[in-house]
Amino acid sequence: MRHRYNSCVACLVEHLHATSSQVQELALCTLMKFVQVEGKFPLESAIWKDSYRFPHRLLKRIVHGLLQEEKDSTLLLSRFQEYLEYDDVRYYTMTVINERIAQVNRGTKEALPPIFLNNVFGLLSAINMPVEGELSNFLLGQKEKEDDWKPAKLKEQKKAFERVWMGFLKHKLSVSLYKKVLLILHESILPHMSNATMMIDFLTAAYDVGGAISLLALNGLFILIHQHNLEYPDFYKKLYSLLDPSVFHVKYRARFFHLADLFLSSTHLPVYLVAAFAKRLSRLSLTAPPQVLMMMIPFICNLIRRHPACLPLIHRPSAERDLTSDPFVMEEQDPAKSRALESSLWELEALQNHYYPSVVRAANVISRALSTQENDVSELLELSSYELFEKEMKKKFHTVPLEFEAVHGLLGKKHDITADHFSL
Repeated sequence: MRHRYNSCVACLVEHLHATSSQVQELALCTLMKFVQVEGKFPLESAIWKDSYRFPHRLLKRIVHGLLQEEKDSTLLLSRFQEYLEYDDVRYYTMTVINERIAQVNRGTKEALPPIFLNNVFGLLSAINMPVEGELSNFLLGQKEKEDDWKPAKLKEQKKAFERVWMGFLKHKLSVSLYKKVLLILHESILPHMSNATMMIDFLTAAYDVGGAISLLALNGLFILIHQHNLEYPDFYKKLYSLLDPSVFHVKYRARFFHLADLFLSSTHLPVYLVAAFAKRLSRLSLTAPPQVLMMMIPFICNLIRRHPACLPLIHRPSAERDLTSDPFVMEEQDPAKSRALESSLWELEALQNHYYPSVVRAANVISRALSTQENDVSELLELSSYELFEKEMKKKFHTVPLEFEAVHGLLGKKHDITADHFSL
């Protein structure tokens, strides 16, 4: 009977690779039922207290079947996600993933197969860690409670969660997978790690990559800087270098400017630094699309409101309004050497001649004294060109007259009216 049972399990594991998704799902559900029954009626006597509670060997075969090397297991992993809500299944699954990665790696220095890494990420991202409280949602019903049982302790769950993510992130990831990890890092990974500072090297390396990856790394760095006292000497220098025309067209634009607003909200920042950001954004606004300008102009004005020492940038009568004579060095990556304080925000005055009327109204704010009340830019961060177009289409225009006044004759007599007096 034991032999027949093992043959049945082996057959079901093979069906996890079947071409039919329905067969895969049925095989997975049957195997998880076997896990539950084996936990209730162990096939082997316990060697130590922890072993009898969960059929670790059977779950290991299931996880290995899910993490395939050459076939995408997204659909099957989504079905397995409901079992990860059980605290014991979640804990032992996390302990098995690193074993599977080591098995596929086989000690070589070559990059792991991309499909396999995507499957591992799909399984890891499906893990929803509990925030706090006692863990009591187990697949296997326990007759007595053991104080030293690791799956029942949140601290042990966090340790396993930390180990499996660190083991995954040490491998070379594709750019798309890099972005997927960074998108969920600040919400789904860092809050559940027992020691979040272990992610410092990963995040600083991602921040130095440039482009969209640097933008996405800002969320994680923000948490480490504000909650874990991370010191990053060149942080603002790197943030300054990220400001280029491409930042207006990436889909992470709203997230980037939201975080940039947070980082530049401190009133203790040096004046030269704030002036450099304001000037660089003003220069970039000359070629920015209208939906970005609707957010950019209030953003720049908020920087000046927080730092009144930057007011000479908009109130400098002798300011040069020519690119060739402007002392600001746009190509300089170090804000301390950009000479922004010697320049002016003449670009905002140039926007007063913009073709879009709303941009003109927004730019006219610099022609009068700035109010102390900051503008709320949160609603403008995700403004799109489609929304601007729809807003213009909904406007009601008055009928344009084709002639000034009806003609009643040369001397006010009706018989003097001729067709020659009328014109379109």
